[in-house]
Amino acid sequence: MDIQKTLSSMSLEQKLKFLTAASAWHTAAFESPKVPQITVSDGPCGLRKVVDGNDGKSTQVKTICFPSASAVASSWDPDLAYQEGAALAGECIHYGVNILLGPGVNMKRSPLCGRNFEYYSEDPVLAGEMGTAFIKGLQGKGVGACLKHFAGNNQEADRLFGSSEIDERTLREIYLKAFEIAVKKAAPWSIMCAYNRLNGVYCSQNPWLLDEVLRKEWGYEGVVISDWGAVHDRPAALRASLEIGFPYSADSYPALQKAYQAGEITDRQIDRAVESQLKLVDKAEKHQSRWEVPADAHKAELTAAKKLAEESITLLKNEDHILPIDEKGKKKIAVLGGCAELPFIQGGGSACVTPSVTEAPLDEIRKIAGDKVGYFPAYTWGSCHAAPTMVQYREALGLAASSDVAVVFVGEPDLLEREGEDRVSIRLNPLLEQLIRDIAHVNPNTVVVIQAGSAIDMSPWIDSVKGVIMSWYTGSCCGSAIAEVLFGRVNPSGKLSESFPLRLEDTPAYGNYPGLPIARYNEGGLIGYRYYDTARKDVLFPFGFGLSYTTFAYSDFYASSDRISKDSSVKVSFKVKNTGKTAGKEVVQLYIGSFSSSVIRPDKELKHFAKVDLKPGEEKKICFTLTWEDFAYYSTIYHEWTLEKGCYRILVGASSRDIRLWGNITA
Repeated sequence: MDIQKTLSSMSLEQKLKFLTAASAWHTAAFESPKVPQITVSDGPCGLRKVVDGNDGKSTQVKTICFPSASAVASSWDPDLAYQEGAALAGECIHYGVNILLGPGVNMKRSPLCGRNFEYYSEDPVLAGEMGTAFIKGLQGKGVGACLKHFAGNNQEADRLFGSSEIDERTLREIYLKAFEIAVKKAAPWSIMCAYNRLNGVYCSQNPWLLDEVLRKEWGYEGVVISDWGAVHDRPAALRASLEIGFPYSADSYPALQKAYQAGEITDRQIDRAVESQLKLVDKAEKHQSRWEVPADAHKAELTAAKKLAEESITLLKNEDHILPIDEKGKKKIAVLGGCAELPFIQGGGSACVTPSVTEAPLDEIRKIAGDKVGYFPAYTWGSCHAAPTMVQYREALGLAASSDVAVVFVGEPDLLEREGEDRVSIRLNPLLEQLIRDIAHVNPNTVVVIQAGSAIDMSPWIDSVKGVIMSWYTGSCCGSAIAEVLFGRVNPSGKLSESFPLRLEDTPAYGNYPGLPIARYNEGGLIGYRYYDTARKDVLFPFGFGLSYTTFAYSDFYASSDRISKDSSVKVSFKVKNTGKTAGKEVVQLYIGSFSSSVIRPDKELKHFAKVDLKPGEEKKICFTLTWEDFAYYSTIYHEWTLEKGCYRILVGASSRDIRLWGNITA
């Protein structure tokens, strides 16, 4: 497409119609000049393609359900996120989708946010790097990403109208940082603005956010679209540089036409937006036409989904080495809990796909252990509440008591973790908590497997059990992934991408969450581990924590210099060794802390990470390069990133609370 020729050939009417969607999932198209239509669909946990039938009813095509973003981030492996993006691109191409609406890189300010399962982390570096990899994998195959939700969408309560009141430094260091990383490193084809207001101004019509920061400061050259129904004033959104308002609205064209006639929007603003959108259409047409979906694509996509599920699963407790279960042994295994048979594989809302495959953990456990496995559901789900009958309960406890090990499956269905509503608690259903305690009472060798998308308060029962696995929402292949971790065919390597507090009252936003209609971020930048570690507050499990069936030793910390400046960089290296008898993967994490500062700074902040695959006895050298940006904070005096003179700590560890090596450096 000749962009300039097409632009000059379009009438004013065509240009204005081009700036609003043609339907819920399509952009406007024209015959003369020739402007093709492009299709968008929900993601990023899978392709949610909606099709209209001849009977007027809408249905969703069946596609692979990938692990939720909270699970993906717990793999701490950008390569796997890249593979997920590439696999999803194949499904998009097969179904004629040009842009997948994802990934979401919003911060987990509170574990109550109903959409946390769609977001990667409480840390912007982890979220930004995982989002970057996903975008590169998707766009590398000719399908555009849509980075969302820009910005400050950290609660579902009153998300359509509420205002997130966030100070400048907190915005820059926490809530914008993941977006900045992904924009600069991956150049997503599109970005979706959030529903909410940011400091009083709707994100859809916020010129500071969309134009000053995103375009002029970060150099973004893609298209900004609205979340569905997020545009309140179409001319104001255009002035703020939003190109497309989704979905189709009969009010958009008349509003733009009236504003143009009144001189409230200019030809220059219209042409800029139309040109930007034409470039997107041209890119989508050219890129996707180059790719073909191979015949074995479905198998390859399932393989990618399973690998991601395996490496996301996080082992949180393994007392007396209760796991892995010896599949060749003679132990009788009790599997209890309805979601072993009908698993919770995803959260609810626009990210919810119709899965083409759903593996049941029970089936996969039986494939490995055969007739040694006994099963009783113990509870059934009515609406969103677990409801065991007394007969079920007695039979479940009898099975547990007569078995050598009991594996209890519990979790939260998509009615509890979903778009549009926040969670009311981070504890499991009280009946499930009682079930766990009762089973552990009759069988001390009890392991709990949790299927959920965000942090769970386990304090009422965790001391009663020997093993805990956080399986997250691990998608279509959850069954085989969980089973292979339970029996040691896969060594768990997931680590928490968010802190698990002891109780909701300990969370930094408690008392300010949700804010209705004003959400005041009074905790500033001290969210997640930044708060818990700085305040020396006990947690259930810290950020970055996860156990393995092997052990790792860290040694030989080295820094190429003891000084850092804007004109220099420092290379940091260390060694990690597998000191156990099982091959495994370790997630190494590098944090930076300040000894003293003129502003409040967290005890430590994640800056780099890597996942290392090691055979028994094997040792590898890990290297990171630190620049001045790793030590900087955002100054509200100079309105820029600032390197403050002083002494800093370089901390290397297995979690934010398990620091193994350290060194000092001066700026």
